[in-house]
This record gives sequence, C-alpha cells and structure tokens, in this order.
Amino acid sequence: MKKYWILPAALLFVHYLNGQDLATRENWVQLFNKKDLNGWEAKIKGYPLNDNFGRTFRVEDGVLKVSYDGYKKFDGRFGHLFYKKKFSWYRLRVSYRFTGRQVPGGPGWAVRNNGLMLHCQPAASMGLNQDFPLSIEVQLLGGTGNGPRPTANVCTPGTNIVMDGKLVTRHCINSSSKTYDGDQWVEVEVIVLGDSLVTHLVDGDTVLSYTKPQTGGGKLAGYEWTDFEDGTPLREGYIAIQGESAPTEFRKIELLNLEGCTDPKAKNYRSYYLKSDNSTCKY
Repeated sequence: MKKYWILPAALLFVHYLNGQDLATRENWVQLFNKKDLNGWEAKIKGYPLNDNFGRTFRVEDGVLKVSYDGYKKFDGRFGHLFYKKKFSWYRLRVSYRFTGRQVPGGPGWAVRNNGLMLHCQPAASMGLNQDFPLSIEVQLLGGTGNGPRPTANVCTPGTNIVMDGKLVTRHCINSSSKTYDGDQWVEVEVIVLGDSLVTHLVDGDTVLSYTKPQTGGGKLAGYEWTDFEDGTPLREGYIAIQGESAPTEFRKIELLNLEGCTDPKAKNYRSYYLKSDNSTCKY
C-alpha cells in the first residue's frame, strides 16, 4: 500500500517560494498606505507648502480623495500632492474615478479632469502662486456624456516631448483610449524610462507613447525655480496628483522601480531592472 505524506501548510508555502525565481518576483511599492497622507506633501496655489486648504487632499475609508466640500468657490486654487521621493525608471499604476460635481468657479476645461504629474520639480520649489509644476502630465479625464473624451492623454506644463521623431510643442495630445463615463474605476499604468521612452496604458492596453521629455515652452505662471534652457532632458523627478476642481478618488497608487542592482550574484538582483545601479547591490 502506498503512503501519502501531507505537508503542513507552512512547509508547502516554503517549498513553493523555493521553487520560484526571486529575481523575477516584482516588488511593487504602495505609495499610498490607505490610512493617511504620510509620505506626501500638499501644495495649493496661494498657500505655503503643506497648507492643505479645506483638506483638499485627504484619506477616508481607505481611499485617497481630492475633495472640495471645504470650498465655497474654486478661485483658481490649483493643488498638487507630491510624493516624497523622486524616481527615474519605473512603472506607475493607479486606480481612480471621478465622483460628484465640480466645485463652483472651476474652469470649464477642468470638468472631470485630474492628472498624474511625472518628472516634477520639487514641491518646495513651487512658487507661492504657481499654477502647475514643471512636469509631464498624464491627463486623466472622465466622460461627460457629450461625445468621445479619452483618458491617459499627455499634457506638457513647461515641457515638450518628441513623437515620431519630431518635437511636439502642442500642450496636450489625446490618447487612443475609449471614453469612461460615470463614476467607474479606471486603471492607468505609465512606464517611464528616464528621459527616453514614456508609455501610457489603460486597462492593460497601450494608448500613447512618446520619447525625450524635456523642458520647453517658456516659464510657467508663478514659476520661481532655477531656470532651464529649453531642451534640457527630464531624466527624473517627483510624482504628484492634481487637484483641478474635480472631485476624484484613488484607491491604488503603486510603483515598481525599474532601476537597481543588475548583478546576478547579488541578493537583491532583479531581472526586470532596466537600468543598473550596482551601488545598491547586497551580497
């Protein structure tokens, strides 16, 4: 009669891990802890850094919210919530939705409009009355029930991009995504490879790509940071979430760093790293 051995669950799990290639296991970092704004800095036009007027940015029920119930009128108070660390080569993935009505006084173009600002200038360098950070914006749009309105577009505050080998100076370029009406959740991913290639995906499908993000187009209103010459490559920067008068919720904000140890002999080697930083290797 054959004997069958049943391993305890813990031993089975260890056996499973040992059979996996640790070098290929993706280490996604949750930028948003679902509890509070720890690790983030708020900058609202007309207010000093971390004066989060009206609790514009807040966490409720495990969701990061851009809210305007503390406003009577918008009054041009564009806001941005910056993550504390800067990145260069990475994948950023968010799940968002629009909720409720635009705050009174918000601009017409900002209805159901938010954005992920990439390669941003530091939060502390924002001018007191600066509208938007120098950055590359992944524009998030919701449908209005009035024709096509794609999401994951690209806009360029104080910047330019290259498409099909040509410098693009137009402020916004639409993606090929479908329109998302209502208050449904949408998943957007951005693959950023320093100052070379940027790719936008919506629900897993590629909808836009461009290369060579760089400074350009003159100064932004209220901009007080160190001057750049047009054409300066944007190789790294901070990530920020916008507040442009449209109530928005984010239930997931996660990042996979694509830069790190590429020595297969190291304990922290990962095969998915696309840029080497072997100063981080651990043996």
